[in-house]
Amino acid sequence: MNYINNIQAEWIKTKRTASNWLVLVGGLFIPLITTLVYFHQEITLNTLPKNGWASHYSSSWEKMAIFLLPMGMILAGSLITQIESKNNTWKQVHATPQSFTNIFFSKFTVILFMSLKFFIYFNIGVLLSGLIPTLAMEGSMPTDSFPFWDVLKLNAKIFIACMPILAFQYFLSLRFKNFLVPIGIGLLSLIGTMIGGPWDHIYLSPYAYTFYVVMPKETWFNTSFFALISFAMIMVVSLFLYLRSKDKG
Repeated sequence: MNYINNIQAEWIKTKRTASNWLVLVGGLFIPLITTLVYFHQEITLNTLPKNGWASHYSSSWEKMAIFLLPMGMILAGSLITQIESKNNTWKQVHATPQSFTNIFFSKFTVILFMSLKFFIYFNIGVLLSGLIPTLAMEGSMPTDSFPFWDVLKLNAKIFIACMPILAFQYFLSLRFKNFLVPIGIGLLSLIGTMIGGPWDHIYLSPYAYTFYVVMPKETWFNTSFFALISFAMIMVVSLFLYLRSKDKG
């Protein structure tokens, strides 16, 4: 019960940050651009190749997951974790009657919930960006059936691929009090990963897994499994260092 109460308290704190606006704007940005492009080029779901919905979702996620999604995870994860550092309230948090492990996982759980909120906004936006041009220009619903399970599986794979990014940004934000340091390291790591994309061992970077999902290439490993392993390893190291740290903020 204490864990749930702590999550609720952490969630309330996010209302005073820019993370909610970041998630909303970030989630709807690509769908808005797609809608404008469809109207300008007179594209509807019925004119797209193969299954219109599948092509639409695949194209939308490809545009999002290469750079904007990891960048959003970097910013949102750092913003939420650094609330105490910004307000200099870590000592108050640690003075409450709860374990450090509880504090550690409840704050990260809120980051996961905020990321899930982004995914919900994005999927609603993608749905509308396909429906609105089709209804407006053709006056009818798309002829292709909606591939619900394929879309759900794609979302699950991309969400899992984001988890190492969130874990690593959480680790950085707990280690450095300066807000710009974890963001700077995250953005440089993301850009470095994009540049090093052709490297066979780029999977060692926690920022690489979203690329593998939306731009699949032959690999000897399962992307989702490796992403979960990477996530677990980063979280274990992060928790160990957090518990061992004499100065926790």
